[in-house]
Order: sequence, then C-alpha cells, then structure tokens
Amino acid sequence: MSRPAREQAPAGARPEAPAGPPGLRERKKAQTRRAITEAAVALFTERGYDDVGVREIADAADTSIATLFKYFPDGKVSLVFPGDRAARIASLTGAVHDRAPGQTVLDALRGLLSQRGPFKEDPTPAEQRVLDLVSATPDLRDYALRSWTHGQEPLAAAIAAESGLPADDLTARLLARYVLQIPDLARNTSDPGRTLDIVIDLLSRGWPACLHEPKPD
Repeated sequence: MSRPAREQAPAGARPEAPAGPPGLRERKKAQTRRAITEAAVALFTERGYDDVGVREIADAADTSIATLFKYFPDGKVSLVFPGDRAARIASLTGAVHDRAPGQTVLDALRGLLSQRGPFKEDPTPAEQRVLDLVSATPDLRDYALRSWTHGQEPLAAAIAAESGLPADDLTARLLARYVLQIPDLARNTSDPGRTLDIVIDLLSRGWPACLHEPKPD
C-alpha cells in the first residue's frame, strides 16, 4: 500500500531540532562495542568459531567478561553483529513509517534490506569478513536469522498501522515473517540482490489483494 500524502505541520509550529552529535559517554560505548566485535571477528577468522572462548575475546578487546556481556547479553554468538536488537527493530519499523509519499511498504523494506548484510553491493573488507563468517558458521547463521525475526511483531504492527488493518491482522504478520526470512534465504545464493528483488516482487503481487479481499468471519 502506498503512503498517503503527509499532513502539513500547523502554522507557527516549530520544527524539531536536529539531534546533536553523540556525547563522550556514547562515543566510549560505541568504541568498546566496536573493539569487542573486531576482536571476535579476528579470532573467529583465525581459529574458527568453535575454538575461541569469550575470555580470550574480552582479553583481546582489553575489557572484562562482565563488560562483554553487558554490551552483548546474548554472549559469544552475538559478538560479530554490529548494533543491537532495539536498533535493528527501530530500523525496520522506521522504514515503514517514514517512507516517502507514494512508496509502498514493500519497496521501503526492499530499500532497507538492500543496504544490509548479504545484499550490500560493496561491503567493506571488515563487513565481508563478517558475511563470510556467518555463511560458514551454523551458530552465527542461526543467530542472524533469530535477530531479524525478533522484529516480526513490531514490523507486523507497523505494516498493519500503515495499511489500515487491525494491529493483530494475520496478513500483516505473515508479510512481516516472509520479509524477515529473506536474508537467510538469500545468504548463500549466487546473487543475493536478485533474490531480494524476486521475493519482494512476488510479495508485491500478492500483498495488495490482501488489502481488498474480504476477511473470513
């Protein structure tokens, strides 16, 4: 469903001030998180995921095990993934709510996914190392899938709200689930971007019918 035209702000309303740069505390947190991730990627690449422990990773990142788990509560399996779950969910719901006028929900989600994970056209060497690790390591691949699907309910609610459907609508929940399965489906294909386009185009043909067909009693 395309987005309706945005309402104009009331006359005299003050625009929201842009967010300022992160403070020292936030920068230090980001630096610590990045150091842990870089240490984990380096050790997993060198020796293999199964042969590295969290204590070694904490030591390599010059931090404590307690700090490691503070930043990565899911433990070892989560260490190579940048960002956190809340940020990932916010990006999904934001793509739906903040899409351009006239843009469909599915095209907005296509745009978001195309810049992430296996769909990114020109990953940096560091990003490529993570992609290779995830593809080669079942535990990491399973966690990557779970990380996306944790956003299913918030994404479904956003889709329903933007499509004029009840919050618990089954079709919105199904669409959210299908979209969030795409990264795992595409990860080991020869052309993940084409896989993304094929699945989104297929869903785009079926989804509009769900908005107009009468629901069963």
